[in-house]
Amino acid sequence: MIVMLKQKIIHYPNLSTMLEVEKVLKEADEPLSKEEIKRRLPTKIMHQTLNLILRYMENRGLILAGEKGILWTYNPSPKLQKAMEKGVEV
Repeated sequence: MIVMLKQKIIHYPNLSTMLEVEKVLKEADEPLSKEEIKRRLPTKIMHQTLNLILRYMENRGLILAGEKGILWTYNPSPKLQKAMEKGVEV
C-alpha cells in the first residue's frame, strides 16, 4: 500500500536542475546517496527539490532507489527494446 502525504511544495525544479541530476546519476558507477548527489551537483539544490526530482524519475522508471542508494537504470537501447518485445512476460 502506497501512502502519499500531501506536502506543500516550496520550490519546483527547473529543467536545467533536472538535467544536472540526471547527468550525475548517469555518470555514477555505483548507487549514490542523496547527500552524495547534492555534493556532485555543480549548483546547490534544496533537499525538497531533489526529493521531488527523484520521485519523478522513479515514477518514470529512470532510476531505482534502494537501501544502498539511487541508481540510474534507464536504457534506451534498441536491442534491449526488441528483446523485451520478443520476450515472454512471467
